[in-house]
Amino acid sequence: MRKQPGWALPNLKEAQKRTKNEVLIEKSIFQISPEMKQLGVGRNYYLRTYGCQANERDGETIAGILEALQFTQVDTPEQADFILLNTCAVRKNAEDKVLGELGSLKRLRKNNPDLLFGMCGCMAQEEEIVNTLLEKYPHVDLIFGTHNIHRLPELLYQAMMSREKTIEVFSKEGEIIENLPVKRFGSHKAWVNIMYGCDKFCTYCIVPYTRGKERSRSMEDILDEIRSLKQENYKEVTLLGQNVNSYGKDLQLEGGFARLLEEVAKIGMERIRFTTSHPWDFTDEMVDIIAKYDNIMPFIHLPVQSGDNDILKTMGRRYTIEEYKQLFDKINQKVKNCAFSTDIIVGFPNETEEQFQRTLDIVDYCQYDNAFTFIYSPREGTPAARMEDNVPFEVKQERLARLNEKANYYAHLKNENYRGKIVKVIVDGPSKKNKDVFSGYTETNKLVNFTAQDVVAGDIIMVEITDVKTWSLNGIQVKK
Repeated sequence: MRKQPGWALPNLKEAQKRTKNEVLIEKSIFQISPEMKQLGVGRNYYLRTYGCQANERDGETIAGILEALQFTQVDTPEQADFILLNTCAVRKNAEDKVLGELGSLKRLRKNNPDLLFGMCGCMAQEEEIVNTLLEKYPHVDLIFGTHNIHRLPELLYQAMMSREKTIEVFSKEGEIIENLPVKRFGSHKAWVNIMYGCDKFCTYCIVPYTRGKERSRSMEDILDEIRSLKQENYKEVTLLGQNVNSYGKDLQLEGGFARLLEEVAKIGMERIRFTTSHPWDFTDEMVDIIAKYDNIMPFIHLPVQSGDNDILKTMGRRYTIEEYKQLFDKINQKVKNCAFSTDIIVGFPNETEEQFQRTLDIVDYCQYDNAFTFIYSPREGTPAARMEDNVPFEVKQERLARLNEKANYYAHLKNENYRGKIVKVIVDGPSKKNKDVFSGYTETNKLVNFTAQDVVAGDIIMVEITDVKTWSLNGIQVKK
């Protein structure tokens, strides 16, 4: 399908540009014009979000906008008049899943000719994906990206009224838009964006192209949001950014993320978490603040990606494995009872067996509580995608199996330390199968399934751990 007048298509070359231009903070740009305020009356929407916490938070904004347009959310696509897939581009299998879903859902238009299909998120920022949609998925009516969620009312109005394909994807550094509505999906836990974008440009990663440059929200806007959440009786907030450790650099904010973390802790929210941290930016001040405040949870996601220095250099990770170990040890020594998770890629171009062994060595060294492990997935447009992907797939699979065996061993070993202990758990809710079995998380982010009475979501209770599994704990409530 040829490009149509009025379409704005993604451009990866434009998306990788970085300038020193000041980031715009827009506090009144989002508006719903009078003719759009009734757009969703009598119509249902189905929103499915894939990928990371940033996507989940975007999903809350999208839902907030749709409900401001008076759409009603439904639980299944069969009930919907508008189906929107909010997508992730980090790995190819995530993209394949979305494309498979788009193909499967096409059947619903037979019974509902006016059904509208939309796709947004990181996949929409990729040239290759949009071209694929135009060629093979002509039933997709609306495509927009990560930089123009605030334009959803206008874009949806155009798609609905014209019945013509609407595409608007901006490839730019991005701005910050503060006046967007939100529909929180949780009643006691909340995501809070502190910054957007990434400037690290790891050679395998598409995120800097799909999310724009690093740009920080003002500290006061963040603190105001968290104060409001506390007043609404939220018990836990997770501070979000592609690399939270870079927070404040673009604002020339003295103390950066460590200063923000301390100010958030002083608000008195019961639990504070953050994700994701790049080891290269993890300062001593951050470690000290985490250790200082009991309401900053002792759980760190610290992606290592590989245990070999040459692979790390080719990945563009900006640290050596020795520096990573030094940081890990520092956190471990200062933050009491800290738990760690990590990300690891196997089968990166040119990875030898010896280099993979060094990855197994770092897992032995750190003994992570949890490891998210992946086979290398080329992302078109990234430097790594131009490298020869010369590790046979069978070798990648075999290495992943060995890595997972080791990671699972340590995950279970770490959980064994909880057997017989009494821990604080925030209640997420009851099991669908048994109202007396609840689930929740410890301060160290361990999933606990437990029996209890007279508890509701958001309660923080004491639970005795009676049994352990590799990825979860079992327990029973202990009355104070």
